[in-house]
Amino acid sequence: MDVKSSQSIIEIVIEQTTITSPDSGSLFFIKQSLISILAKLHAGYFRISLSLCSQALLWKILGESADDAHALRRVFRMLPSTAFVLLWSLALFTLASLSLLYILRCLYHFEMVKAEFLHHVGVNYLFAPWISWLLLLQSSPFITPKTVYYLVLWWVFVVPVVILDVKIYGQWFTKGKRFLSAAANPTSQLSVIGNLVGARAAAEMGWRESAVCMFSLGMAHYLVLFVTLYQRLSGGNSLPIMLRPVFFLFFAAPSVASLAWDSISGSFDYSSKMLFFLSLFLFLSLVSRPTLFKKSMRKFNVAWWAYSFPLTVLALASVDYAQEVKGLLAHGVMLVLSSLSVLVSLSLMVFTALNTNMLFPENDPCFKT
Repeated sequence: MDVKSSQSIIEIVIEQTTITSPDSGSLFFIKQSLISILAKLHAGYFRISLSLCSQALLWKILGESADDAHALRRVFRMLPSTAFVLLWSLALFTLASLSLLYILRCLYHFEMVKAEFLHHVGVNYLFAPWISWLLLLQSSPFITPKTVYYLVLWWVFVVPVVILDVKIYGQWFTKGKRFLSAAANPTSQLSVIGNLVGARAAAEMGWRESAVCMFSLGMAHYLVLFVTLYQRLSGGNSLPIMLRPVFFLFFAAPSVASLAWDSISGSFDYSSKMLFFLSLFLFLSLVSRPTLFKKSMRKFNVAWWAYSFPLTVLALASVDYAQEVKGLLAHGVMLVLSSLSVLVSLSLMVFTALNTNMLFPENDPCFKT
């Protein structure tokens, strides 16, 4: 008998165990949550920053010294300056956070961003972050229009608007009426608003020629768009029910145009007044038809933030109008619109805080038309 074969072989097996730290599970959960948010995030979420940045501009203008001693202005002047700085800081934090998340979305979900760029609704909201930055720049308590920082930032925020103009307006021009009739919807007015906000920012720093250039570009295409939407109202057919709050953009564009022309001309003249009256009429036409928005208000959606920005810019136009006219009726309109704007914005903040679980729904219908 072979001695070697009779010897038993003993194998020592060392089991490798992975020691996981308590934090690894939470880091994995955070990573998965971030990936999920990036997949659901779209440019329509910049409605929130549009609202907050325009509110900051409204608070700044109402808080500034004026010749008249209207009660609403006195209330805002009585508020501590830190209140406005906190609001502006909140707007900055929100806009910076959304911008960072959207940049990450471009890196990790480029195909989704491309699809959004080619969508007849989604592409218009690509103007929203640049409009928000321009509004934030105009309301800044730290940067004045006469500084070089203001000029550099204006170029940084305006160039993307012009690039998007070439894309959208170029399609309207080359593909003709049939393409515009099919693609036009209320969100298309964001392209116009982008030019008008840029024009006002340029006028504030004394660049009149650049301001007039952007104003004329925006207004020329606004006339075409307004007639197309007024005759056909394609937004009622091509937009999902949840997006009906964007109908408020109908009076946002003339309101911003009124503000822009006021800054360009140096006074709230007849042109600014006509644009303000047009926006006021469109506002009354919409609020007198609450059934149009009834279905969209049944369940919370980020589209609700579309109410705030148009109301705020209309309130801004009413402030300039009241300062020019100095009449009891004008100040009454300013009081109502400004109070309504602040109330709607605060309400939306509360609703959003109470419905954070619905901010990123699994099946967002906003761009699925």
